[in-house]
Amino acid sequence: MKNLLEFLQRHFHWFQFVLLEVVSLVLLFQYNSYQNSVWFSSANAVAGCLYAWGSAVESYFSMSAANETLTRRNFYLERQVTQLRRLYGEATRRPDEQSQPILDSLSRYQLVMAKVVSNELHKADNLMTIDKGTVDGVKTGMGVVSGSGIVGITYLTSDHYSIVIPVLNRHSSRISCAIRGKDYFGVLRWDGRDAGHAYVEDIPRHARFKRGDWVETNGYSSIFPPGVLVGKIVEVYNARDGMSYRLKVRLSTDFGNLRDVAVITDQTIAERVRLMQAAADSLQLNVKE
Repeated sequence: MKNLLEFLQRHFHWFQFVLLEVVSLVLLFQYNSYQNSVWFSSANAVAGCLYAWGSAVESYFSMSAANETLTRRNFYLERQVTQLRRLYGEATRRPDEQSQPILDSLSRYQLVMAKVVSNELHKADNLMTIDKGTVDGVKTGMGVVSGSGIVGITYLTSDHYSIVIPVLNRHSSRISCAIRGKDYFGVLRWDGRDAGHAYVEDIPRHARFKRGDWVETNGYSSIFPPGVLVGKIVEVYNARDGMSYRLKVRLSTDFGNLRDVAVITDQTIAERVRLMQAAADSLQLNVKE
């Protein structure tokens, strides 16, 4: 004990120096937006590399089960591609008023395939890291999906990595979705509890549906095309105001076993975002006047 006290007394100035340095750095990055942004971007790149190494090792040991899943999924996807190819061929041979919107919607969206290198499940505001960034064409505000359904929206991007706000985040964007085969739509929200379920709010009282119906995106958002699977209705509740329904949905995406995702790159999203921003600025200016 005496030796320890002598050691601390002898090197006390070094401990004091390190402590003051840590405090000064914390204050610098916390209260200065530019330094905070630089620190976050650098930390994101380093963390992305570490997560990628860990994910690569883990993926190697789970390769057998992943291959079985991919084989099964490819079988169903091949059948779907065959049907879509036939429909697309018919549409190109008959470019009338009904087929042209189909051609436009098919050509507008492209996919950037990515791997999940970090994924949180047990927080109220979960985040996810993928191994694709700006050099791959990924930008902030793009939709992210998996082979089984919706995942989230890109939030921050660096050269080779991106942070995604998944559906399992209380601050996730209010994604517009609808009951399959119906015209009734609402918004998707997560309550910060169960990682397997979310809620669709604002479904009108006159809507006709039942438990077991599927919920999917309706295309009203500029982020996701119509038809991306969200989940299956398991419970129906009355909204607090009594004017609408609140649907509990079992998510089709298994976030606890998520490896492969795709970022949806919409060729017209930048134009629509600029238009919406211009409209918002115009309204704000009119209010001030």
